[in-house]
Amino acid sequence: MTPDPFVAHRSLLFTVAYEMLGSATDAEDVLQDSWLRWADVDRSQVHDPRAYLVRIVTRQALNRLRTLSRSREDYVGEWLPEPLLTSPDVAEDVELAESVSMAMLTVLETLAPVERAVFVLREVFDMPHGEIAEAVGKSPASVRQIARRARGHIMARRPRMRVSASEQQAVMDRFLAALDTGRLQDLMEVMAPDVVMIADGGGVAAAALTPTHGAEAVAAVLARASRSALVSTATWLNGAVAARIEVAGEPAAVSVAVADGRITHIYLVRNPLKLTRLDQQANLAR
Repeated sequence: MTPDPFVAHRSLLFTVAYEMLGSATDAEDVLQDSWLRWADVDRSQVHDPRAYLVRIVTRQALNRLRTLSRSREDYVGEWLPEPLLTSPDVAEDVELAESVSMAMLTVLETLAPVERAVFVLREVFDMPHGEIAEAVGKSPASVRQIARRARGHIMARRPRMRVSASEQQAVMDRFLAALDTGRLQDLMEVMAPDVVMIADGGGVAAAALTPTHGAEAVAAVLARASRSALVSTATWLNGAVAARIEVAGEPAAVSVAVADGRITHIYLVRNPLKLTRLDQQANLAR
């Protein structure tokens, strides 16, 4: 039997929703709402199920994103995306891995909802402007303008360099070894001088309310944490080598951005509400 198109394209639809929302939990809710709408559709009138389903998911994700944008204004401290456990295979699709990276998702958060939808659909999934226009309720001409503006915004803020999986792995190995020693000099040597660390505790777990800047300041914070019975394990999160750590028994997820062999950004998620899926591998697709 031919699988239902929704089932066949579920990984793609989840990826679209997740990239628009930065939350796997909300993406799953969007897929549930979209499935209910798909169930009521006259399939005989649908000529391209994939495009039709992407439109449904996009519209539902936009509605959810507008609600979330208001609630995130009241979020305690820095907001980071919900990390996803991914397979090493995701890294082989460089475009997909970059689009779901913590660095990119954090930058996407600075876009308005429609700008984010247009950017994701055009730049990540290469959808035609006409299909995007139907999904977001704009004219194709408007979509082209929005796409151009969003691309410029992202290019000005995204990490400047791509690195190979092997380089990311090497830097992460050095970083975890430095964390284990807790020595300031070891930590500083693996970080760029202007490194930035963003921590998300959500008002539930201890975390700095504003980003920490500079290798010396970041190393000092991490050195203190390493003295609190820190345990680290390498893993794959959001298409890149990352780490799961425990500080005094409390879990956290750590992702990094790398350039020139050093860490430029550290994304530390300590909010336990965002760490519930780290044992459940996400299926992503373009």
